[in-house]
Amino acid sequence: MRSARAAARLVRAATCGLPLALLACHPHTNRPPFGPEPGTAVAVLELGVPAATTRLAEALRADSLPVGRVELRDGYLETPWFDTATGRPTDRRPLGAGVVRLRAWIDPALPGHSRLRVETVYRPLADPSLPDRELERMVAEDHPTAARVREVLELLEKVFGKPRPAPAPSGGPGSPGPRPAP
Repeated sequence: MRSARAAARLVRAATCGLPLALLACHPHTNRPPFGPEPGTAVAVLELGVPAATTRLAEALRADSLPVGRVELRDGYLETPWFDTATGRPTDRRPLGAGVVRLRAWIDPALPGHSRLRVETVYRPLADPSLPDRELERMVAEDHPTAARVREVLELLEKVFGKPRPAPAPSGGPGSPGPRPAP
């Protein structure tokens, strides 16, 4: 009984003074419940998440990659399973490195920047006892679609910039120089 009252007091204290709209907010995302595979292609652009998501979708489409789903608010996009030889979506069973899917997660990085992580996956085998995601593997680095994705990301970095490194301390007047040895 005592802990129930304490819990109720905690809830009241935690919500006291918050706008009702904030309490009614439901954290919902259209992203999948998993993140990208290790070894995904990465780029950082001087754009906010919605703009970076839009630019990535446009660049992939311009490179004839069939972007199917784009979630601007969530910073996510994916392609349907597609044939790497034709670049067209396929209805055939996605098995082997000839049929791949791209997924991209676009997240805030530095202020005003976004980090793009794009995976290119395939399914080497079918196993109905496992969830689909557990069957997916990254394509090899020399896979033609992986190379195209890297080229798209490099082009976006050239056009929309990379974060600049923090300026190194200058050795100019007024700055402390090296200390003499004792």
